[in-house]
Amino acid sequence: MKPMRLGKVVGLLITANRNVFYGFGVLWIVVVIGVIFLLDVPFGEAIIGGFILTLLHYLSELWHQLGHAWAARRVGYPMIGVRYWWILATSIYPNNEPELPGSTHIKRALGGPGASILLTFILFILTIVINRFPGYSLLLWVLPLLTLDNLFFFTLGAFLPLGFTDGSTILRWLWK
Repeated sequence: MKPMRLGKVVGLLITANRNVFYGFGVLWIVVVIGVIFLLDVPFGEAIIGGFILTLLHYLSELWHQLGHAWAARRVGYPMIGVRYWWILATSIYPNNEPELPGSTHIKRALGGPGASILLTFILFILTIVINRFPGYSLLLWVLPLLTLDNLFFFTLGAFLPLGFTDGSTILRWLWK
């Protein structure tokens, strides 16, 4: 099935497979159940905050992909798009791209985790600041969870060699 066209961001075509709706729903439900049972968040707040956190997860994925795009432009072989699938996304490069040296692939792969660690740091600082204002109860759990999502999912998790991750790309080209 052909991916849905979502628009363009900084010249990149953003598309999504239809399974992204299932991924969004499952992630939203997991977050809601998790914060209700683990953090004792009231149901209504969990629904709203869970939706916001899930949406921010997808925006964090876009940020991660923009890090890849920045690195790809710097090495002279830019991306042309981003395709969302389930709860992740993939960098899209031109089909007619020439054979590139391993160092180019590695530099492009490192762009995503680099952007994600920067976002993690910014979110960590915001989490510290927002904790000084206890009237914002929703943000008191959404920001720390988003920080952890970016740290463990998009930064550290990106280096796991799972076959489709940045870590797999790095290992594949280091061994060649």
